Amino acid sequence: MTKKITLILAICASFVLSSGAQDLKNWFVFTPEDEPSGAITDMADWLDKPAGKHGFVQMKGDRLEFEDGTPVKFWGTNICSNQPFMKPEEAVKWGNFLSRFGFNGVRFHKFTWGATDGVHSTVITDAKWKNFDFLCNELRNKGIYYGWSHIYGHKVMKGDSARIVAYSELAATKFPWSHLNGTTSALVNFADDLQALNIELTVNMLNHVNLLTGLKYAHDPALSFVEFQNEDNIFWSAIERTLEQTPTYRKMLCRKFSLWLKAKYGTDDQLRKAWNNEGLPSGESMAAENIYPQPNHGLFSGEYEQAVKEKRPVKQHILDKANFLYEEQMKFYKKFEKAIRETGYKGPLVGSCWQAGTGLAHLLNLHADAEVGMIDRHNYFGGGQGHSLAPGKFDNTPMISKIGSGLFSSGLQQVSNRPFAFSEWMSLIPNEWTAESSPIIATYGMGIQGWDASYVFATDIPHYQPTIHSGRGGGIYNATSPTQMALYPALSRMIFRGDVKEGETVVNRKVELASIIKGATPLNESVKQDFDRKVMEGSFPLQLMAAGKVTLSFADENKTEFMKNFESLWKDSVMSSTTGQLKWSEKGKGYFTINTAGTKGFVGFSNKQPMQLGELTLKTDNEFAVILITSLDKEKGIANTNRILVTTIARAQNTGMKFSDDRTELLARGEAPVLLEPVNLSLKIDRKTQPKITILDHSGKKTNRVLSAEKGWINLDGAQTKTIYYLIEY
Repeated sequence: MTKKITLILAICASFVLSSGAQDLKNWFVFTPEDEPSGAITDMADWLDKPAGKHGFVQMKGDRLEFEDGTPVKFWGTNICSNQPFMKPEEAVKWGNFLSRFGFNGVRFHKFTWGATDGVHSTVITDAKWKNFDFLCNELRNKGIYYGWSHIYGHKVMKGDSARIVAYSELAATKFPWSHLNGTTSALVNFADDLQALNIELTVNMLNHVNLLTGLKYAHDPALSFVEFQNEDNIFWSAIERTLEQTPTYRKMLCRKFSLWLKAKYGTDDQLRKAWNNEGLPSGESMAAENIYPQPNHGLFSGEYEQAVKEKRPVKQHILDKANFLYEEQMKFYKKFEKAIRETGYKGPLVGSCWQAGTGLAHLLNLHADAEVGMIDRHNYFGGGQGHSLAPGKFDNTPMISKIGSGLFSSGLQQVSNRPFAFSEWMSLIPNEWTAESSPIIATYGMGIQGWDASYVFATDIPHYQPTIHSGRGGGIYNATSPTQMALYPALSRMIFRGDVKEGETVVNRKVELASIIKGATPLNESVKQDFDRKVMEGSFPLQLMAAGKVTLSFADENKTEFMKNFESLWKDSVMSSTTGQLKWSEKGKGYFTINTAGTKGFVGFSNKQPMQLGELTLKTDNEFAVILITSLDKEKGIANTNRILVTTIARAQNTGMKFSDDRTELLARGEAPVLLEPVNLSLKIDRKTQPKITILDHSGKKTNRVLSAEKGWINLDGAQTKTIYYLIEY
């Protein structure tokens, strides 16, 4: 084995002189075990078993807690497609794997396409759901909750044809996104016949009894949420492409809108007058019942932004179209909510997790989501083009350089009296700084901002991938990379122990919905979208997101409120949190520090100067690093615990990866194994006794290699130790 690793490293060194390659001579091969036992990092004992012991998850204002009052935050991942129907022996492996890394929640995603009887899209069978039931029971016993994001385009089947207004049209729909071909997607937000299918499937699932638990899922408190639909709403731009292929449904939508307008204006003359002879193409009229409401968030966003620019109200035809669509969305959501509650399910609901552009459509869609449940959003950052790692240009910008950029900006959609979930996110390879993402989400999202749930996207196998990408196809959505998963034993402990306290509310943007519908433009914020990746800009300095909570409130006035004296938190390009625990610097390429009783750390680009974090001092020579020092005790902090875990991660890449000289273009994606950049760290802990330092292996297990402190300093040289974990014992 040693000869093999030496040979691999020699091969890696040969790439040093190739185009765009940095010096890899000290980088080392990542060699974790697939199913380790006895790891110091193991989180299984930290999970509160069994899931559901405290009753159903409940929304209590802006947070989640169980029926018995126990607060909860979910640190989870996505398990997708047919994976939830895995064989029992695989389910056991998954349960061990997820609990080992500290996941207390999973989001089952888009998993019902092949889960029915094969004839009807709503009829489930005990035989097909037997494996699903086994997995849920396995997770339940491990203390892992599961939520349903089951509908991502509900695929219609021949057995549904008699119930569908235009089955042949719908079944033949095609999109650039093939998974939406022949589905209820987009149209379901106004079409009653399609709504009945989505709702019936969900109700049948909730009424299904898991024989291993003895509970139907509606009565299972381990079911942590039910989502109506994934990445869909009535303003979604793809709806127009659907309507082009389904003239019957287009006619249905136009008739609904025409009748809505007739109830409001009475005659076509009054309509044209109210609309100032705008927005009504020739040939469209209430009499003909063919007025098209243009359900595309791009239209509403553009018109809102133009109104802001010209300092005028939004045009009436835009307001009417948006208001009609919003009301249709609300009818669907309320119908769905009623049907779910009638099954007896008491847990949180999610309308959808997709924003609708900027301004008018965005606010109406956000309000619709808030009316039925918690707010849930998605975002991705970095990467190149498409969903696979392939040669080409890519975004190598670090999020740490700009507060409120990238993934963290999704928090701008947090509503003040609702829990907030971030149920899909990932920093995408080949961006080199992907290790920054999970600490930002865990520390600033789940901590300072008070987010309630995070589900990284996605986990495909119950162990580390052999490459930084996922599978043979080179998938870029890979949670089982060392720049993600290796950090979770520290981050999970930090979250479950509540180390980072929620900040004070520093910005609250109050929005009066009634005035928005009448044309007011109080909020000037933007969303620039590149498919799954979104760049959001606020109406205030985003640096405040590192100070404390930022919320949006649906209220009886339009007003942005700031915490008094917030300016005192910003000094010399460093934003301190209202809790005093975190500091985020925009100096150089950026970094932040964590200084809590249970966790201390550094994330970002180092100035190579010593940093004082309470009783701990640390220094690193790395350009970039994530360094987490964490108490392994559930109750005691670093100052008085007997055991401390040190986690050190920098960059990771495949063997043979090649970059352009400016590191903005991938020339070759490389192959297994994964190589890790070593972290060189010196730290001193103000404790009276001398520590024992043990080098852990890549799975977090003890080795027989030990280090000694020198004059109080613990020197951890990753180039020599070739590891990412260390145990300090007192």
